Amino acid sequence: MDRITLDYTNALASTIGPDHGVQESELAGMQGVLSEAQEKVESRRTLDLRWLDLPYQSDVHQEILRYAEEVQGRFENVVVLGIGGSALGNRALHSALNSPFHEMSPPSGAPRLFILDNVDPDLVGEFLDTIDPTKCLFNVISKSGSTAETMSQFLIFRRALIERLGEEGHREHVVVTTDAEAGVLRPIVDAEGYRSFIVPEGVGGRFSVLSPVGLLSSALVGIDILGLLKGAADMDERCRSAQWNENPAMVYAATQWQMQECKGKNIAVTFAYGHRLRDLADWYAQLLGESIGKVKAGPDGPMHVGPTPVRAVGVTDQHSQVQLYVEGPFDKWFTLLEIGQHDHRVQIPADFSDKDALAYLGGRTLSELLAAEREGTRIALTEANRPNVSIQFPRVTAHTVGQYMYMMEYAVALMGELYGIDAFDQPGVEAGKVAAYALMGRKGFEQRAAEIQRQREKESRTV
Repeated sequence: MDRITLDYTNALASTIGPDHGVQESELAGMQGVLSEAQEKVESRRTLDLRWLDLPYQSDVHQEILRYAEEVQGRFENVVVLGIGGSALGNRALHSALNSPFHEMSPPSGAPRLFILDNVDPDLVGEFLDTIDPTKCLFNVISKSGSTAETMSQFLIFRRALIERLGEEGHREHVVVTTDAEAGVLRPIVDAEGYRSFIVPEGVGGRFSVLSPVGLLSSALVGIDILGLLKGAADMDERCRSAQWNENPAMVYAATQWQMQECKGKNIAVTFAYGHRLRDLADWYAQLLGESIGKVKAGPDGPMHVGPTPVRAVGVTDQHSQVQLYVEGPFDKWFTLLEIGQHDHRVQIPADFSDKDALAYLGGRTLSELLAAEREGTRIALTEANRPNVSIQFPRVTAHTVGQYMYMMEYAVALMGELYGIDAFDQPGVEAGKVAAYALMGRKGFEQRAAEIQRQREKESRTV
């Protein structure tokens, strides 16, 4: 069956000992708080957590598919202008479900995909020097329309298009994903006549990958978005189970909480064993870090909570990080992402069979080698009493990726309740945005600019 599984055997005390492992009875003992967390999350499904119902918005899905068919073959490139949740999910879907060499040789009729999630002038400048904007469709993604990074890029590429195509001609090269009514972009869309899609209410950026934010660019480059959504819907059914050990989101959320709060493991490493899964780990890093890294009131003052997410790629990082993971501090726990069956079978030639260091490789496949490397890491971690769980993808398909993304979103929502914080705000991010607005001279932020200037006038130390 095309169903992802979560194996938590190596996080249990029965496997790695009570100092670093969780007793299964401790997980079972969380049934009450997990059920309460689930009830709180579900009670908000039709209110402010509408991302829970994204798999079922069939009218929106069909609108996206019609637009993708309408513009097929008209553009060589799709360019996503977005950042954070408006970019990481798009990239994760593309790298998981399309060829790693898609931009070099896209399938017939499919455009290349570029995701410009940085305002580094060398990145944007090189793009302008290299890619003809008149051969691009620019997908501008910002719910508020006030995201400085995205809007600055929009202004730059809009001007480049107008200079080459004129006011009228440039419009077909822009499609906007933004709020239905509010924000800065909506009146611009209406005035300019840009084609647009809606970021639904109750869908925050890091939970938006299954909305038009992630689905539009995916459909444009040929990803099976209906398969993706079917996977998410199937996982939604599993996540509604009330029994903790039948619900993978409950198991994962409980394990994360136990590892940090009871075992002192403040670092959560996602070890992606598969090139196609690497950006799923990056996507999850934002989901976890931005949702759970918060300050809350405690009995003795502010409490700073949340794990630090780290991404590693197997086998690459066996040669850069595993030494630390196996023999370093006991402050980490691990999630291994693994693939049961790869799309390609690459056999290793049986050359130099007289060399013992090479002979054992001959006649085997790269899939076998990757699996052995993964198992070697799992064994090394487990024997060193390092807790680890495994999420297996039978194959990397739209259906299994949809399952994974929905499972992790639901798990993080449950984690918010376990940690006693709001998993859906981001005050730390907003503080940085406000400072940037002040530094750039945005109207309304003069007081903050003056505060920053006073701080800068204090004596500094440099070497």
